[in-house]
Amino acid sequence: MNMAWAGEPYEIVTHPSVNEKTLSKSSLRAIFGMRLHTWPDGTAIKVFVMPDDAPLHAAFSKEKLNVFPYQLRSAWDRLVFSGTGQAPDTVMSTDEMLARVASTPGAIGYLIKSKTDGRVNVLEIK
Repeated sequence: MNMAWAGEPYEIVTHPSVNEKTLSKSSLRAIFGMRLHTWPDGTAIKVFVMPDDAPLHAAFSKEKLNVFPYQLRSAWDRLVFSGTGQAPDTVMSTDEMLARVASTPGAIGYLIKSKTDGRVNVLEIK
C-alpha cells in the first residue's frame, strides 16, 4: 500500500476523455461533494478518492475544498443513507488512483505530481 505523501505537490487529474482544462473551486467542491454529476458535455463524472485517513486526502480536502475529511464523509453518508446519491469510490494507493482515473471515462481524482503521467489530464483550479 502506497499512502505516503510527505507534502509533495499534488494535482487534480481526469480521464483523457474529459475536455475540461480548468475548473472553478466551486465546481471542484460540487464534484467532490457529489452534487455535480456530469461534465459539460454530458459525460457522467466518476469520483475517486483516497481513504479518509490518508495524508494526501486530508491535504486535498483542506487545501482545495476547504473542508475536513470528516465533513466530506458526513456529506457522502447523508447522500447514501437518504438514497439520493452515492459516495465516491475509494482507492487504496496512488498507483491505483492513477490506474482507475486513466481507465474510467469521466473520472476525476488527485495524485502526487511525481505519479502523474500522460495517461491522465491535469486540471487547473481557478
